[in-house]
Amino acid sequence: MPRRLPPRFAPHSNAEVLGNTQKACSGSSKKTSNRTAGTRTTCAGSRAKHSEKFSTQQGLEFLVQVADRLFAGHVLEEKICGVLLLETLADKLDGGRFDLFESWIGRISTWADHDGLVHSLIAPMVGADRSRLRRVFAWAKSPDRWHRRAACVALIQGRQQGAFLAEAFQLSNILLNDRDDMVQKGLGWLLRVTAKMDPEQTIPYLMSIRERTPRLVLRTASETLTPAEKKRILAKQVK
Repeated sequence: MPRRLPPRFAPHSNAEVLGNTQKACSGSSKKTSNRTAGTRTTCAGSRAKHSEKFSTQQGLEFLVQVADRLFAGHVLEEKICGVLLLETLADKLDGGRFDLFESWIGRISTWADHDGLVHSLIAPMVGADRSRLRRVFAWAKSPDRWHRRAACVALIQGRQQGAFLAEAFQLSNILLNDRDDMVQKGLGWLLRVTAKMDPEQTIPYLMSIRERTPRLVLRTASETLTPAEKKRILAKQVK
């Protein structure tokens, strides 16, 4: 039976919850940097150790409930802490938690909490179970910008592991004409990783879509290519 949040958590503010779980996110002077969507989130080097210890002592479900409480707030640092609590335990999270994390997308307010959630928690679960791709493609057709960006970011870890090549191109075709810059940046990120992993397949694809694709997407997708390849992709056709 899942542990209920103890009384000291339940009636108090997210700031107090954050204070009670601080050791799982920080508490060490030994710093590391974790890359999250093109920026660096600084956190303690002992985060993984504290999360594992906290999970063993209180149970994983307790830790998930604390993270859920933190991600329900409006303070970015608290949301990121909620993600960091679970990031190193991603391989222990089951399908029911995927439903929970999907519901968190509706709480997103910035690209930072979006990419922390989707890249660190949702993407590993998509990579572990291809049946979740159906949900990812449904997000691509959502009226909500963060769901559409999530569709792109959820495939990135799989792409880094050599999977989802066809799915990346299929998703790109769906979102090519999206005018939202947050979605364009997410798609560009996915295509950049795809170009790095599979340039022989990706360069012809980028050449085939370059006339109908936003320049932001093309510039981002071309970042890992050679200067000559990038010039070819970004060059305007002479009509």
